[in-house]
Amino acid sequence: MSTTEERSVAATNADGSERRRSAGRALVPDVEVRTYYDRSVLKRPTWKHWIAEYFFLGGLSAGSSLLAFGASRTGRRALARRSRLVALAAVGGGGAALVADLGRPERFANMLRVAKVTSPMSVGSWVLAAYGPATGVAAAADVLGVFPRLGAAAEGVAAALAPVVATYTAVLVADTSVPAWHGARGELPYLFAASAGASAGAAALALTPVAENGPARCWAVAGALGEVAASTIMERRLGELAEPYHTGRAGILSKAASACALAGAAVGLLRGRRRRGAIISGALVAAGSLLERFAVLEAGRQSAADPKYVVKPQRERLDATRPSESE
Repeated sequence: MSTTEERSVAATNADGSERRRSAGRALVPDVEVRTYYDRSVLKRPTWKHWIAEYFFLGGLSAGSSLLAFGASRTGRRALARRSRLVALAAVGGGGAALVADLGRPERFANMLRVAKVTSPMSVGSWVLAAYGPATGVAAAADVLGVFPRLGAAAEGVAAALAPVVATYTAVLVADTSVPAWHGARGELPYLFAASAGASAGAAALALTPVAENGPARCWAVAGALGEVAASTIMERRLGELAEPYHTGRAGILSKAASACALAGAAVGLLRGRRRRGAIISGALVAAGSLLERFAVLEAGRQSAADPKYVVKPQRERLDATRPSESE
């Protein structure tokens, strides 16, 4: 064989047919990925809709804590109070959604039996155990007008823990073998952080008087645009693994999320200084943030159900590491 010729070797597909490889590259495109009895390679995530709601409410609470902290330091008392109350209500609702998915309340307490810094679930459980009470103390001190120093300290603790609360769930889902999640491990934390800011800004924008809703409007618009940008970058970098975000139920949810986020940002920029415009903008941005969480959850399910999203990346990694053969 001459040096200009490539050495071909026979390989066998999962269905028994032969394909030819040359220097680690397929001369004939691979056939459809099949598995025994067409069974999935991975077990689909069993999480119910409660988990998507928990992701959304956790981000809403975390973003609201940060917004309240900034508002209280700049003298926007109405914005600060409403953001504190939203943070408390959201963390309470998120905890209820988590317990509903776990089935029994004591299962959350069982996660606090150990502390493991290499486990996103363990870290998240401990952070939530500290964040929830701090949020409650900050809101109670404000509403009741008692212990202002304690309330300020609790608000500072909540704001310090808020970034972890907003993003640890992204690390949690990325630290799995689900292709659409694990492949997006570099972008999901940014997506969840932007979504948290968008939802918090949206809630405050809709609930706060126009005279003080400037920071909330900025958070809502910036968060919504950041959410769409992070989602777009994630899908482009994923390549073929991004197909679940464009097809089926996940595709519908993803398109609806982007449409709501962009529409809400546009209304916020153009009409956010008017009461009606602020409410409409807040509702659209919040809806986009919630739909984005459902889209991520559903994309993970779809990618786990189709074996090609597991097998083909494995083959590509194997081909990339196989030394070239030439004569």
